[in-house]
Amino acid sequence: MAAAEKMQVKFYGHVRQYHNLKADIDAAIQGVLESGEYVLGPVGVRFEKELAGYANMKHGIGCNSGTDALWLVFLALGIGPGDEIITTSSTFFATAEAIWFVGAKAVFVEMEADTALIDVSKIEAAITPRTKAIVPVHLYGQMADMRAISEIAKRHNLFVIEDNAQAVDAHGPDFAIGELSDAVCTSFIIQKNLGTFGDGGAIITNRDDIVARIKALRNHGSFKRSHHSMGYNSRLDEIHAAVLSVKLKHITEWSDRRREIAAMYTIGLQGTSFKLPTQKPGYRHVFHLYIIETTTPEERDLMLKYLNDNGVDAKTHYPISIHQQEGFPWGKEAQLSTPLPLTEKSAASVISLPMFPELEQSEIDYVIDVVRAWEDRAR
Repeated sequence: MAAAEKMQVKFYGHVRQYHNLKADIDAAIQGVLESGEYVLGPVGVRFEKELAGYANMKHGIGCNSGTDALWLVFLALGIGPGDEIITTSSTFFATAEAIWFVGAKAVFVEMEADTALIDVSKIEAAITPRTKAIVPVHLYGQMADMRAISEIAKRHNLFVIEDNAQAVDAHGPDFAIGELSDAVCTSFIIQKNLGTFGDGGAIITNRDDIVARIKALRNHGSFKRSHHSMGYNSRLDEIHAAVLSVKLKHITEWSDRRREIAAMYTIGLQGTSFKLPTQKPGYRHVFHLYIIETTTPEERDLMLKYLNDNGVDAKTHYPISIHQQEGFPWGKEAQLSTPLPLTEKSAASVISLPMFPELEQSEIDYVIDVVRAWEDRAR
């Protein structure tokens, strides 16, 4: 492309989003600073109630990351050494990391070819007498088939914990997030659809019996001041809660805009050789990421460089599957119930295009033009 035609399209819209909400966010932060209560205060309690209410669930519990949200739920459910948890290798490393934190083993199953979500048909074969839970990941902004997963879990008396770091505001055709599980874990790191200015996370649950345990675990094992058992320091700060409280009011409109942008990308890229995202019938996909898949890993690397060189800040997400990473507690092969060829191919071939609600029409058009220019050049 000619140099005069180039634009710079960033991958994230954090600063634009802040500017759009600057008055409300600044006032919320100022309110916390003036209150003198910065940890486990009234703003955090209010946000936890708002989050639970938004999800139509009973309890919201803030913590310092999505990773800790998973970890604390596993501990509260009594999962530990010798236990196994079935999950997907097509996700961010933290999903398995939280399993290892409690001394359990992550057992990976294959993903669906069209959605990259956990392949429900492969779960039951991976269950052993040591299996305690299933952790579906609502990858890229689309829910896994929670109806089928819940039925499997009931047959085998297993817990279900949803990793919902990427799909706030999504739903299935006849089920909502949290409706068919023991707990939902989410992340509020800045790049998420609902993100704060730093790290943060939360657990949402309808189970009354684990709430007190999780709240104690996140705060040095303390049920009341100066009384402690074994616990950790994993709290959602008041400033982050204040920011999230402001942003939560806009999450549905932001999701709708993400869906609009995704539709424009999909229409604009029809007829190319790339595999485009699949939205399952009846599901609300909120497009945390818009992923395209190239024919080969070599093409992915060349194309990514071309996009970046031409001002499109495209990225790769999870380009190395978890089971292919180094440093596993039990070695790489011990984590696999079966080979995962689809997961490995997808990881090596996907590109994430810029996706945030504040993208302008000219930027969306430009991204499409540059992708198609690569297609023409490659041909």
